[in-house]
Amino acid sequence: MPAPSPTSPRSLILLALLALYLIWGSTYLATKIALGVWPPFLLSAMRYSIAGSLLYGALRLSGAPAPSRQDWGRAAIMGLCLPVFGNGGTTFAQQYIPSGMTALLVAAVPMYLALLGWASGLTRRPNAKVLLGLVLGVGGLLLLLKTDSTAPVLIPGHALLGIGAVLVGSFMWAVGSLYSRQKPVSGSPFIGVGMQMLCGGFYLLIIGLLHGEAPAFHLDQVPFKIWGALAYLVVFGSIIALSAYVWLLKVVEPALAGTYAFVNPVVALLLGWLFAGETLNTGMLGGAALIVAAVALVVLGGKQPQPRKLA
Repeated sequence: MPAPSPTSPRSLILLALLALYLIWGSTYLATKIALGVWPPFLLSAMRYSIAGSLLYGALRLSGAPAPSRQDWGRAAIMGLCLPVFGNGGTTFAQQYIPSGMTALLVAAVPMYLALLGWASGLTRRPNAKVLLGLVLGVGGLLLLLKTDSTAPVLIPGHALLGIGAVLVGSFMWAVGSLYSRQKPVSGSPFIGVGMQMLCGGFYLLIIGLLHGEAPAFHLDQVPFKIWGALAYLVVFGSIIALSAYVWLLKVVEPALAGTYAFVNPVVALLLGWLFAGETLNTGMLGGAALIVAAVALVVLGGKQPQPRKLA
């Protein structure tokens, strides 16, 4: 028998999961830092335009075939749902609500996926664990809505606007995720990610200009710290973590890959508390506990049973 590979698949899976847990959990703090100078939509536009250009360009130079017009059409739809609504919406929201609360609300994505997948016939009917998770998730969201946070935000007094932006963005992220499963871009999944980031970056640039962000923004006045936050979002948040997620979806069960959804909020809450002066009051902690438990039930409770192998 041939000798086993010196590189353990388990080690690679663990590294990919840690990338999702730690990197995506920390992007909320990096976004908050960058928003100190960058306006929200131009920040997201720059992030995805650079990341998409690097990823798509590297793959094309390495010999990946040119995408078809149909592939670009699908990438344009996914770019609208994922980078624009998903990330653009949460970046916009972080002007009004703390980064930890934003991460908790984004954890609603698996709950949206469970309901939309069932409603569209793509997934089976939610079982008792998933339904319990959905109920707990709604309870956690309601508790967060009633909680007055004293954490510093860029634009205080408009928390409901931020919460609404995150919930709409999370819903559209779920829609785009389901669409990408039904209408994937042909060829390498990584080139599809690069294409959707390019399309999303273009949309976000137009939105930022229409939102009037350009006149008040001066590129030559961006300090080094802010450029560092943007570089972290581009390299780690958009290229490394997203590529790890795409790879995980190919080699492990979706339920395992989806566990990032209930680890990221914990990481974001802790980092916001440690480095951004965000408070952890009873209401937020209670809402966090309910949402983390809810997402765990939805993700792991919806795990497809594996058929037993006959001896």
